[in-house]
Amino acid sequence: MGTGLSLNLIYLRSIQTTMVNRDADSGKYTGEYSRDDFLSVIKDHQGPIGTGEIAKTVGCAHDTAYKRLKLLEKEDVVRSQKIGNTLIWEILK
Repeated sequence: MGTGLSLNLIYLRSIQTTMVNRDADSGKYTGEYSRDDFLSVIKDHQGPIGTGEIAKTVGCAHDTAYKRLKLLEKEDVVRSQKIGNTLIWEILK
């Protein structure tokens, strides 16, 4: 039983580190993600990366990431390519 508790604590700590956009007092998501949040994930990945992985790393919903990335694509900052059922993203140079 002690192992289960330890794993739960590790899991909770990993969730807390990915939820960077939470209000310190309420613990609720602020819903604010900067364009740099998304761009830094793509840059750090050093190659094309899927919408789901970007969302997971930023700590937002898949739909939120998709909409923000589409805005960045309209601004010619990133581009997407559909591979199977996945959109992959990369920064335009």
